[in-house]
Amino acid sequence: MPIEAYVIVSANGMLADSTGVMPDSLKFPADQTFFENVLDEADLIVHGRHSHEEQKRSNERTRLVLTTSIPALAPDTAHPHSTLWNPAGATFEEACEAIGISPSAKIAIIGGPHVYAFFLDRYDAFWLSQAHDVHLADGLGVMPGVPQKTPQDILAAAGLHAAETRVLDAARRVDLTAWRR
Repeated sequence: MPIEAYVIVSANGMLADSTGVMPDSLKFPADQTFFENVLDEADLIVHGRHSHEEQKRSNERTRLVLTTSIPALAPDTAHPHSTLWNPAGATFEEACEAIGISPSAKIAIIGGPHVYAFFLDRYDAFWLSQAHDVHLADGLGVMPGVPQKTPQDILAAAGLHAAETRVLDAARRVDLTAWRR
């Protein structure tokens, strides 16, 4: 079951502003195209209650939404292809089995911070886009521990290494690095 994460962060490792919303300053066409394409290839999208990719096919995708508001697993009545999951009540494998996701399925983790951290020891790849000219004061770090540590330091400490980097927008200094196990 390949598990890959996708996120864009500011120069200081923030994925959202102080209100928890991804600002327009972190939205770049090349990154959004990459993001939408990989989500189209995923069999399952995993995220927290406040994360959502807001793409044109979002409501068609099968998703698992982490929450502590239920004991284990429950249908998400607001979204027909979503299942609510409390990791304290069911393992990830049990959740996948319950919603019919096979062990060979491609899993895409799309946040927020505690969801990224939850899977830290299981990633096959963590796709980290970074906008090097964007700084978000008092923003929401991509994982707990940011900005005291950089996202790169946290990924390296989890056994991932920067395997390849590509430039997404040279003029605006946005790149994408695949961190692999």
